[in-house]
Amino acid sequence: MFKRALFLAAVLAAPVWAAPVAPDAAAVATATKLRDQGVASDTGYQLLESLTTEVGQRLAGTEAEARGRDWAAKKMQALGFTNVRIEEFKVPLWVRGVETAEVTAPTPQRLVVTALGHSGATPAAGIEAEVVRFASFDDLVAAPAGSLNGKIAFLDHYMKPTQDGSSYGAFGAVRFVGPSIAASKGAIGVVIRSLGTNDARVAHTGVTDWENALPAVPVTGGSKVVGAKIAPIPAGALSVPDGDLMRQLFARGGPVRMKLVLTPAFKGDGVSGNVIGEIPGRSAPDEIVLIGGHLDSWDLGTGAVDDGAGVVIAMAAAKLIKAQAPQGPRRTVRVVLFGAEEIGGMGGDDYGKRHAGEKHVLAMESDFGADRIWKITSRVADTGIPTVRAMQRVLAPLGINPTTDNANGGGSDLAPIGPTVGMLTLHQDGTHYFDLHHTPDDTFDKVDPAQLAQNVAAYAVTTWLAADSDVAFGPAPAPKK
Repeated sequence: MFKRALFLAAVLAAPVWAAPVAPDAAAVATATKLRDQGVASDTGYQLLESLTTEVGQRLAGTEAEARGRDWAAKKMQALGFTNVRIEEFKVPLWVRGVETAEVTAPTPQRLVVTALGHSGATPAAGIEAEVVRFASFDDLVAAPAGSLNGKIAFLDHYMKPTQDGSSYGAFGAVRFVGPSIAASKGAIGVVIRSLGTNDARVAHTGVTDWENALPAVPVTGGSKVVGAKIAPIPAGALSVPDGDLMRQLFARGGPVRMKLVLTPAFKGDGVSGNVIGEIPGRSAPDEIVLIGGHLDSWDLGTGAVDDGAGVVIAMAAAKLIKAQAPQGPRRTVRVVLFGAEEIGGMGGDDYGKRHAGEKHVLAMESDFGADRIWKITSRVADTGIPTVRAMQRVLAPLGINPTTDNANGGGSDLAPIGPTVGMLTLHQDGTHYFDLHHTPDDTFDKVDPAQLAQNVAAYAVTTWLAADSDVAFGPAPAPKK
């Protein structure tokens, strides 16, 4: 009886599909071929090996990111894409320096630390001060003004793995704005427990927001307010095990002191850029289906998972389409590899400004690693729903679950092109993503070729069915908050 009740509940809760106005049989047949070719192809894996070996890490604004752009443009040309170009823009250039941390009392302990992106710097000799622990972001927010004068704040949290990555959203404020809030309360330095779910003794970097503070303003003896803006103070992330160690030290009672040396520096303006290549549409070339990832990475690993995987998924999917349909789909497929995503989505902003007047009909971005895709969600007009359902049916044999969620779509780089564009999100399994995210362990060997190929197949299918149609995918409903 219990099993029968579960079955009935599942049936009643199952999606009620709209009567489909499906893509034509020829388009679906091509999509099915692309699916099968995609899972058997190693193009994405070979591209990722090339990117991580020949270029490596690609910190925004650096010469390494520029080499990444050159690599991408040459590969796009070799893959047969047209209109290949690089659109450059300026970004603040921040580079890391010396990074050490140690507990000096009650028990001397060396810690693994890395500077958060856009961290301020300590003097060369470092700073030493009493540490104040905050068990949560809310506790930090509630701390009285001036309560951290002359102290180092330790921001703790309890982030755990989730398949959909929701823990990052729940605890991300610890890194995103925690250091600026601590600075506003008088802290002279900040360390956070890394936003990670691993037990390896490696630290997770990532950008922190200083409310647009001027990076050239010096910080001595505490935070300095520039108008209503907080100037950067030294801010680092401890490895997850070292965050646990700090928690244990505080649990024993008594004061904890730390010496922190972080000497990153802003170096003025650097150059980033977006790399673009296309498969022109055969009959509606002015209508664009955009797929992409971000080309920049942090500088600790080689950026294989974040987001070299997204880069090669988009490139390999487009290559499959070109090989299967040399005449091209009805609409133009545009591959965009965004620059400077990690430091604030600047590539997406630049793209949005340059291409605001163009006819984007649907957009997708891969930026959640290389593990298998397990569901598709959308943000499209009602007219686009039957095509999304057709995509789901073709991809069901790959273990990709159908959903009726139509208020959740698009990556961070896609927001600037606006609400009139349909969005599709192919959700990768994020259970282990934050083991590697922004760490030295983000390297090529962590990527499973079969799972990467499943991603390529899914992007090829969805891109083809969107591009070979005349369906209106936008204007889409408002995005979910």
